[in-house]
Amino acid sequence: MDNNMKMRAQLKGDYTEVKVLMSHPMETGRRKDDHDQLVPAHFVQLLTATLNGKPVIEAQWGTGIAKNPYLTFRLKGAKVGDVVEVTWHDNLGESASQSIAVTPA
Repeated sequence: MDNNMKMRAQLKGDYTEVKVLMSHPMETGRRKDDHDQLVPAHFVQLLTATLNGKPVIEAQWGTGIAKNPYLTFRLKGAKVGDVVEVTWHDNLGESASQSIAVTPA
C-alpha cells in the first residue's frame, strides 16, 4: 500500500486545525467487480493521532467510511513547531504513518 497521506496542521488562534487526506480503497467486501466476483474487504480499522508523541485521537473505523478518507480535527495546546503524527492500520495488516510540524495560519 502506498504511504500516501497529505497533511496540514495550522495554528489558528487558540487551537490547531489538522487536515488529513488518506489514500485507501476502503472496500466493504460487498461490491462486485466486472466479472461478478466480490471484491474482498479492505478498510482502515484503527486510526491514531499524536501530538509530540502523546495520543490525542483514536478512532475505530469500519466499512462505512468512503474511499480516500478525509479527516479534520482541532487540537488545543499545540504550538508552532510541535509535531502531529497520524497512523492508520487496516484489516489486511497494512499501515501508514506520517508526521508534520504545526505551522502558523
